Amino acid sequence: MKLKNVNALITGGSQGLGKVIAEHFLREGARVVLCARSEKDLSATRDDLAKKFPAQKVAAKTCDVADEKQVNALVAFALKELGSLQALVLNAGIYGPMGPTESVSIDEWRRAMEINLYGVLLPCRALIPHFKAVKRGKIVVLSGGGATNPLPNISAYAASKAAVVRLMETLAEELKEFHVDVNAIAPGALATRLVDEVLAAGPEKVGAAFYEKNKQWKEKGAVPPELGASLAVYLASAQSDGVTGKLISAQWDPWEKLQEFKADLNSDIYTLRRIVPKDRGKDWGNR
Repeated sequence: MKLKNVNALITGGSQGLGKVIAEHFLREGARVVLCARSEKDLSATRDDLAKKFPAQKVAAKTCDVADEKQVNALVAFALKELGSLQALVLNAGIYGPMGPTESVSIDEWRRAMEINLYGVLLPCRALIPHFKAVKRGKIVVLSGGGATNPLPNISAYAASKAAVVRLMETLAEELKEFHVDVNAIAPGALATRLVDEVLAAGPEKVGAAFYEKNKQWKEKGAVPPELGASLAVYLASAQSDGVTGKLISAQWDPWEKLQEFKADLNSDIYTLRRIVPKDRGKDWGNR
């Protein structure tokens, strides 16, 4: 079992990818605490997973990950329930408002930033002292495709996810000496509630091309969430010790053997960086 003796806190764990990650963690021997905003969905998921894995500990607590007091209470609850934590998986997130940036609700835009960015920052802040004290930990962030490409008409999501990746890279540097690995996952296009939200918004708000992509994912299938969940297991396990500060694609990268390339990973591989002319074979000279 890859996660034997691992206790994990998983945000956004009541549905979609978060629930699949929780199931994979339990299957690999972990004990978990889940959180989500919906008490009804969270209770149903907790009961379902507890039934499937009767020998494993499954606890849950409602939490708005953008609320510092609620997050601090969640981490205290998780530490009380499990005794210690070795892994933090940050899956909670929303698309936010859809439409031209100048016309969407600024309150909804701000709320998306709070959930997607502060919803990563606050749990990390609450749990890092514990990881530092024991000099070990794993933080896994779900970045989404918004981190690596512009997303016209979904600017709050794109901006917040890009910020999350830079936060991840920064925390990875801060926590290296404490043997805390921090990484982000791009799970690929998933046929989750986010796809349904895009389809409900319609092509006039999200753009014809993006709408059509989501329609195809809904009708013909997308990337299996199990792929991202398996990568989360890898990044939470001892197998990936020393792999840190990376944005890893579940769909395209050879993540099962990244530990073989640790020397090469001490570089800008799997990071977000500025591209200059020479990177594309151009010589524009210097100032």
